[in-house]
Amino acid sequence: MVNRNRRPGQGAVRRPTGFPVPAGLRRIAPGPFPESPARPSNGAPAPHLLSTVRPRSTRNAMGQFGVGQAVRRIEDARLLTGAGRYTDDINLDGQVYLALVRSPHAHAEIKGIDAGEAKQADGVLAVYTIAELDAAGIQDIPCIAPIPGKDGKPPKMPGHPVLARGRVRHVGDPVAAVITETPEQAKDAAELVDVDYEMLDHVVETDRAMDPDVPQLHEIAPNNLALDWGIGDDEPVQQAFREAAHVTRLKMINNRVVANSMEPRGALGAIDDRGRYTLHTSSQGSHGLRDQIAEKVLQVGKDQVHVVTPDVGGGFGMKIFLYSEQILVLYAAKQLGRPVKWIGERTEAFQSDDQGRDQVATVELALDAEHRMTAIRVSSTANMGAYLSNAGPYIPTDSMGKMLCGLYRIPAMYCEVKCVFTNTVPVDAYRGAGRPEAAYFVERIVDATAREVGIDPAELRRRNFIAPEEMPWTTPAGATYDSGEFERIMNRALETADYAGLAERKRAAERRGKLLGLGFSCYVEACGSIGSDDARLTLDGDGGATLVVGTQTNGQGHATAYAQLLSDRLAIDPDKVRVRQGDSDDLPNGGGTMGSRSLLVGGGATGAAADQVLERAKKVAGHMMEVAPADLEFEEGVFTVAGTDKTVTLTEVAKAAAERDDLPDDLAGPLEETGHYDSPDEMTYPNGCHVCELEVDAETATLELIRYVVVDDFGKVVNPMLVSGQIHGGIAQGVGQALLEHTVYEADSGQLVTATYQDYTMPRADDLPEIEIEFVEVPCITNPFGIKGAGEAGAIGAPPAVINALVDALQPFGVAHIDMPATAEKIWQAMAATAPKEAAE
Repeated sequence: MVNRNRRPGQGAVRRPTGFPVPAGLRRIAPGPFPESPARPSNGAPAPHLLSTVRPRSTRNAMGQFGVGQAVRRIEDARLLTGAGRYTDDINLDGQVYLALVRSPHAHAEIKGIDAGEAKQADGVLAVYTIAELDAAGIQDIPCIAPIPGKDGKPPKMPGHPVLARGRVRHVGDPVAAVITETPEQAKDAAELVDVDYEMLDHVVETDRAMDPDVPQLHEIAPNNLALDWGIGDDEPVQQAFREAAHVTRLKMINNRVVANSMEPRGALGAIDDRGRYTLHTSSQGSHGLRDQIAEKVLQVGKDQVHVVTPDVGGGFGMKIFLYSEQILVLYAAKQLGRPVKWIGERTEAFQSDDQGRDQVATVELALDAEHRMTAIRVSSTANMGAYLSNAGPYIPTDSMGKMLCGLYRIPAMYCEVKCVFTNTVPVDAYRGAGRPEAAYFVERIVDATAREVGIDPAELRRRNFIAPEEMPWTTPAGATYDSGEFERIMNRALETADYAGLAERKRAAERRGKLLGLGFSCYVEACGSIGSDDARLTLDGDGGATLVVGTQTNGQGHATAYAQLLSDRLAIDPDKVRVRQGDSDDLPNGGGTMGSRSLLVGGGATGAAADQVLERAKKVAGHMMEVAPADLEFEEGVFTVAGTDKTVTLTEVAKAAAERDDLPDDLAGPLEETGHYDSPDEMTYPNGCHVCELEVDAETATLELIRYVVVDDFGKVVNPMLVSGQIHGGIAQGVGQALLEHTVYEADSGQLVTATYQDYTMPRADDLPEIEIEFVEVPCITNPFGIKGAGEAGAIGAPPAVINALVDALQPFGVAHIDMPATAEKIWQAMAATAPKEAAE
């Protein structure tokens, strides 16, 4: 059933003006906060409660805010006053425009392409097909995550051509590119390209991809199987299930979603005055795109490709990857000698942006007689779409599989995943990238088990949580948790949500004709430890600084966080810190934004650069005051000769280094240094508890979220306000998946029937309650900053919390599970299928 924006029982479609400001965030006020207590003698990290009501840091003597303070974003004034610069804002002299001819069919042979009429249309400069690209040596878009399967071999990796080669494999598959003088001419001319298709049978359903009667998409992938992967040890798992006192089994669908970033994808290609390919594009990292375009597709040196990413209006994983349009604008610019621009439209985004999730899994959990978890087993089919995207096979395997023990002391686990091809848009990372799927499977099976054995869901978790004194803990899946206070966090969340008063609230709701339910999820994710970054820091004589860093903001507030780091270390006014990201020419190395890595890895590089600048500045200050650098102390931006009142400010030192001509050669010149940071070998493991309370109308089955509480452990929190914003956005996306969003391909035709916002329901302001947030700081011990990462957590914890709450609400009807998205229609059908049970005394 297509999910409509108009809800059942709703009158006119509501037009919210914006997301509500959570009450907790409104209460933020700067002020002192006590330091974290020392680590206990047992080696466990010291817990430290930090709520958005009481941010943890103090204002330094110069008036700047440092690490821990809830500082408003310094980049917002520019963005909110229309001074942002996005890909579509960039225009080059003589630029022309690209439009794509996309397949209207899910699966078809291309018998011929007649572009004669299109080439004669007004403004048309060229029409390109795969024939021209092949002749020019343009290579296919690669899969760069060849995860080995059970047999140790890489997945089946058929080519993903920039334009369809002989066959189209999903609706929206690009077939030809048209270049014209204006955007309107490009759209018109694209409609004149005549493609002769011979229709083929198709398969769009994940759980039918390997059926013997469905068509095969790629010759090298029999049975549409791209990869058969496994993790864990099956033998002890089988034994645990044979000896179990209780086994719960649940089949679940993790529904497919579209990223729907506010800014659509775009690309502007040109050849610069040095003869290099230059690409301006909305991405999550310029360096990775540069390397892939140069080495894998164009097969030129990295120095021949320059990638610039300006402001980005959201990515959520989808903009990490290389797309056809980015190659086509570069190829066309080379052929025509003019810049070529493409800006995607929303329907194109539905048909071509890498999509997320899409797994069908059977999950089993074994308990002993004391309700201790003894084994977990997962069997999943993961949809890859028509081609393997850059990281496609990694997401449902390594990224998901290592999180399938959750926060629990489970001694045995086994997971097998079959990655399959279907006639749908490729699937890859979407906010959380495998960890939301794992959390959903684990937290739903834990809740279902508690209900089957008649134990409180919180008590079942308490009996099985990994304890702080057991850290570091290595799960059977190979994840090593270094720190965490899992039971304490859950207890705090349930206390805040008034778990003890739930029964009375249920009775009160029943008197109003409502079914009230409360559900929670205790999630853990692996993040942060990805790649390396460079950062170049330059101190200016005006008291400001310029930081060039290899990460890439997509709206998270990087400029503010980095400015706080520099304020904390060097006492630089955050308003005078200029942060530049996105230009592959600026630095030799940059990891972009993904996997909640930016503050850990980019912050590490920034800190390294700051340390080097400070070391050199101390030498310059010593020369200025005619003392040895070792005799200087540095505090609050001032160098002081120890035991005296003789001082010089860091700003004065920077000015002297840049302007004075009496300095030694090794000290003269601007205070500028480049720092490098390699991420630690071990990931960080943010964790927390989401509590959702909702009501279902007993007559109409419409649902309303009425309360949402989150307690998170992100280790050291640099800016509670930034982190709260990340949580809000992630929860909105998680609630969207749980209740509203669903990418639907019609089985009979293979058509994408949710290709516009008329049919694909996005979460809106009035779908969310106020979100109450608290932080428990348990510093990570695998990196020097104590940071665990925060960007994806909201989308990980929300789906199971919402569905657990819904199942709790429907207990009078005996409903054990509802697949996402839990629309009013699904809820009504589930209620209608069973007679209400007698209410418990």
